[in-house]
This record gives sequence, C-alpha cells and structure tokens, in this order.
Amino acid sequence: MDADESTVPVSQSVTPAAPCVGAPPPPHAYNPGFSRAITLLSAVVLSASIAVVAWLSFDVPRVERVADAERALSHMVGRLMDQADGLKTLPVWEQFLYDITMGSDANDREQAIEWYRELAEESSDPFVDLHLAILEGEAEHLQEVRQKISRWVRQAEPYPRFARLLQAGYVDTRLSPDAGFDLQAYLAEQPVTGWFYSRLATRIAERAGDRPLLVTIETASQQRVEALVWRSRAFALLELTLMVVGSIVLMMWVRRGKVAAMFRVGSATLPPLWAGRLGAGVLLRGGAVGALLTVAFLFAAGDFPSLRVVAVPLSNLPLLALAYYHLLRPQRQTFWRGFGLSFEPRHVGQLGLAVLAVVAAGLVGEWALGRIAEPLKLISHWTEWFDADLVWGTPPTLLVSLMEYVLFAPVFEELAFRGLLFSVFRRRFQWGTAAILSAALFALAHGYGLIGFLSVFWSGLIWAWAYERTGSLWPGMIGHAVNNLLVCLSVMALLRS
Repeated sequence: MDADESTVPVSQSVTPAAPCVGAPPPPHAYNPGFSRAITLLSAVVLSASIAVVAWLSFDVPRVERVADAERALSHMVGRLMDQADGLKTLPVWEQFLYDITMGSDANDREQAIEWYRELAEESSDPFVDLHLAILEGEAEHLQEVRQKISRWVRQAEPYPRFARLLQAGYVDTRLSPDAGFDLQAYLAEQPVTGWFYSRLATRIAERAGDRPLLVTIETASQQRVEALVWRSRAFALLELTLMVVGSIVLMMWVRRGKVAAMFRVGSATLPPLWAGRLGAGVLLRGGAVGALLTVAFLFAAGDFPSLRVVAVPLSNLPLLALAYYHLLRPQRQTFWRGFGLSFEPRHVGQLGLAVLAVVAAGLVGEWALGRIAEPLKLISHWTEWFDADLVWGTPPTLLVSLMEYVLFAPVFEELAFRGLLFSVFRRRFQWGTAAILSAALFALAHGYGLIGFLSVFWSGLIWAWAYERTGSLWPGMIGHAVNNLLVCLSVMALLRS
C-alpha cells in the first residue's frame, strides 16, 4: 500500500463514488484515497510488461524459445510419427474414431516437414537437414530429396555421406549387400535415433536384402509403437469419458428452472458489490507489482531453480492483498465469501457436476476448434506446448512443473482474471461483453499464436460463465486445473520415456 493512501471508515466516509453503469452503487461507501500518479505509473509498468510479452511472441523466432530445439523437435516428431504408425495397426473403426478426433497422419507429417524447414533456417546442425530429408522421403516428396542429393554431393562432409544414405534409401531400387552394410554401419554411428533411424535403416535394408536387420529394426519399432498406442488409447478413453459424461451434465445445466439452479454452489455476488473503477485501480497496482516480482523471480530462478515453485503465489499476493483490503473488506465481505470459495459440504456433489460440465465444454470446444483449423492448415506451433521439464525433467523438476501448471496457475489465474478482471467489467457490462473482454485479455497474456489464443479465449469464456452461474470460482479453478493436467498428461504420454 502507498504512503499517500488512507482508509476512510464508513461512518466518516466522503461522498460515495458514482455507481458504474449496469450495476447498483456499493452498499458501503469507501474512498481509498488512491494517488492518480501511482495508479498511472502502475498502468505504465503493467502495459510495458504486456508489450514485452507481445514482443517475445512476435519478434523472437519461436525455435529460439526452446533450449536445444534440434533435440526437442527430433524427439517430438519421432514420437508423433511412431504414434501415427501405431494407430494404423488398430481396427478400422478405431482408426476412424482417431481420425475424426485427432486428425490425419498426412496432416501431421506435412506439419512436421514445415516445422523442420523452419528450424533448418535457424539452425546450422546438419542433422536437422538429414531429418528433414527423411521426412520428405517418407512423405514421397522425392523431387525435394533428389534436389538435396545433387546439392549435398558438392558440399563438405557430412553432406556427401548424407547424400549416399538418401540415394540408397529413396532413389536406388537395389543395393549390394556390402554397400548396404557400409551404409548401415555409418548410420548406426550417427545421432539419428527412433523413428528417423528406423525408417532410413529399413529403406536401406530392404534394397540390400538384409532380412535379419529388417527383423531387428521391426522388433525395436514395435516395442516403441506399442507403448505409445497403449498410452494414446488410455488418454483418448479418459477424454472421451469426460466429454460424454460432462456433456450430459452440461445439457442439464443450460436448462432453465430448478435443474439449472441446483448448480449454484457459492455466494459470490455478480456484479460485485465494490465499485468497478476501484477494482480497476486495484488491478493496475497489484498487477504492476506482480509483473515486477515475476521478472525478479525469472532472473533469480536461473541460480535457484527451486524458487519457481513459489514464483506464481508470491507474485500474486500483492494483488490479492489489495483486493481484500480495498474491495472485499469495506463491503463487509470475507475473502472466501467474496469469491464464493466457501460452500457447505452438501454442495460438494453439485460442485462435482459443475466441474464435469465445465471440463466437457472445454474439451468439446477444443475438438470443434481442431476440426475447423485442420482444413485451414492451422495448428498450434510445437514450441507452444513442448515443455522440456515435462519431457526430460528429473522427478523433483517434474513435480515443480506439475505444481505450477495444475495447482498454482489455476488458483491464481482464476482469482485474477475471473475473480477480479471479469468482475471489473461485470460492473459496467452484461455477462457476455464482460466475459469476452476478460477472456481476450486472458488469452493475450499467454502470448500464443492464433490457435493457442482461440483455445485460451474459449476456456476463459467457459470459466467466466461458470463463475456467473455458480457464484463460485471453484468450478473454474478445478476445471482449469483439470484442463492443465490433461495437457501435461498428453505431453508426458507422448514424449516422456
């Protein structure tokens, strides 16, 4: 709190602030004595932090945001291709189900080629070029492969040897056993692993007639693929169950009358009792302090990685303290009742149903967005969802990441974006406008591309709707946590060994 601020007791308060359009004035008048200069400075600091996020999103190349992007993309694309090969072994009806829910293998392969072409422009690693050539060969882009061969034979090593590998694997129809043996020996010594190694080694072995090696490669590939298919099936079954059960509950919820009223589990008042202008001042001041603390934690985390686990809570504490002191307390509200976080035990079942509906609405929206985006060839960039800590992190590092994504982010983002930001807009606008504005700012704050923005925007709308309908942030918080957990599980199921 600033030194020039003062709290005026209700009994001695000055003239109440003018009510915001669309909501009655606060029942208890309160004047915090906020300094306009401090509020303006806070707005500048917060705007600057948003500008930095925007700059990082649009100016810094995406592949530079991932450490060791060459290793990361090789691992990720190899697993995606293994998964696609494994799904082809399933019954026809199950392949059809995966096709309409996850998209086609052809789209995955073409997208992987685009990602590799992008990386090849930024990276000097020759194995990026070899991986790209293997992808193009497997996608039957043989003209591109032949062009690479003719170009690479005139370059320095290792490109001439890469050209021999590609010539043997994708151009020649027959290969002598001795030549095949030499090429396989060279390939085995290179950092080409997983799907990429299997496909190129198989192509060469087929042309050299090396049946024993083909059996060995097939056995190793089958072991990798079976594990991925089992994980894919389990994860798909989990999501499908949540969608079906939750959609039934959601259809009950949208009905008017007693059935819809049963989902009211909290006591939060919307529009809120506090003035919207005062809420905006609290958001600016608390957000500015939080932005500065976040920057400090980012620098400190380089030397003390364990600080990451407390960065999100501590960065949000100033905002929540200001919200309680200037918004809730003057209106005779506790922190828990003001955000609908206190509820009776008899409402636990209703809360569970509300969470199921919220999760289902998110999954259905994600599915619809994917089906719209696929023919338009729009997809989230791989750097937006690849997380090295989830993929390669030690158990303590993995635990810290899961706590960030599944515990702290849902709690504090819902308090900030739905409990405060949405409520500020709700003082002036009807639900739809307030939800759209808060969801748009919520999505912008994540710094994603178009598909990522739309996905987060949709989630923000759902969680604002749940807050309005239930009178509690709990459905949004838990739904947010389940959504983040599903994303983490999908990354770990596909990429973590």
